[in-house]
Amino acid sequence: MKKSALFLLSLFSVFAFSQKKWTLQECVSYAVENNLQVIQGNFNNKIQDNILQIAKRQYLPGVSATANIGANFGQGRDTFGTTNRNDNFSNGANVGADILLFNYGRLEKNIRKSQYDVEAGSFDLQKVKDDISLQIAQQYLSILLNREITKISESALQNAENLYKRAKITTEVGTTAQTILAEAESAFAREKQNVKTAEINTNRSLFSLAMLLQLKEYKNFDIQNVALENMLDAPLYSADQIIDKAYENQPQLKAAESRIKSNEAQTEITRTAFWPTISANAGVGTSYFYRLQPINIGGTVIQQRNFFNQFGDNFGQQVGVTANIPIFNKGITRLQVQQSKINEDLAKNALLQSKQDVLQNVQKAQFDAESNYQAYVAATEAEKSSKLANDFAEKSFAAGRATIYDLNAARNNLANAQGSVAQAKYNYLFSMKLLNFYAGIPLSL
Repeated sequence: MKKSALFLLSLFSVFAFSQKKWTLQECVSYAVENNLQVIQGNFNNKIQDNILQIAKRQYLPGVSATANIGANFGQGRDTFGTTNRNDNFSNGANVGADILLFNYGRLEKNIRKSQYDVEAGSFDLQKVKDDISLQIAQQYLSILLNREITKISESALQNAENLYKRAKITTEVGTTAQTILAEAESAFAREKQNVKTAEINTNRSLFSLAMLLQLKEYKNFDIQNVALENMLDAPLYSADQIIDKAYENQPQLKAAESRIKSNEAQTEITRTAFWPTISANAGVGTSYFYRLQPINIGGTVIQQRNFFNQFGDNFGQQVGVTANIPIFNKGITRLQVQQSKINEDLAKNALLQSKQDVLQNVQKAQFDAESNYQAYVAATEAEKSSKLANDFAEKSFAAGRATIYDLNAARNNLANAQGSVAQAKYNYLFSMKLLNFYAGIPLSL
């Protein structure tokens, strides 16, 4: 009974998943939680966080315990040069602790560097999420575009089918030539091919999005259709308006800034090698020793103390302070400081490069948005003219003043114009969303 219930539950889950139509927000949310690059970034961040925790725990004292046990067998010489058997058994135990007293702030500097590394890692992860989100948005719009082109092709197919049926009837009754029917049939076949091509392109776009989401089951994957006409009037920001905002928000810039601070902290850490290190230590311990041969002094056998008595008698404590003072290490520390300064300069240059990349991306997004909008307006005007020409061609063909070739040419021009409008519309919409994304506006449809 339980197995049947589990099977039905699993079957229902698969059915529900197959019927689900994904929104853009759902696609983005799923990707940033399940994408392998994002998961790897999370692991990297956990590693950096552990490094930070290790750096913080360096302030705590280190405590360790040791125990030893051993036995010696064979001949041995005493201090007087006499050779005797020296078979014995011994063991000992001690507990010690040490703590750092002074290292010119190396621990605090190391903690600070680790914190900057954690920040940089989190910004790197956000950059990965942003890149994946943009890819998903672009592919999502590609699906909507191919679906709109499919509708245009289906409309053209319907017109071609109607013309073919009409030509077939008029040819059979002898009012039109056989060439008219042949051309109508040819146009009908071409439109069938266009519809099938558009459907394949739509399925290919769906497959590409499913691969971006890294879904195991992609055949039943589908997205929600979105009405986009009103979105074309959304406010469009210019590069000058948003570049400062982009400099503040883009994670790659924040990551570069954190790495500059991390390298500066590393230079401070390296400089601490010029200073002495002072540490304190303390410990307690005891030992036990037993000779396997009786101790005979002047014919008198010395009784050895037992284990517990020796452990009590030999119990001792020790405290100490150790100073490690650098004197000469072949100039290596000085060279390491110079290398750290070079790494600082590299990090600063990386920030400048990232700023240049962001500036160019914003400027390109603005250029694309403006160009795509102009292309959209021009395509809309061309569509209006093509529609008017198609209306005239249909009326002229019905009145016998235009050939079927003229009608097919007008319909092809209209279909091409409608496709150009759809292409320009989605290109403009994506470039607008991209530009607004740099302005800090989340992706949405």
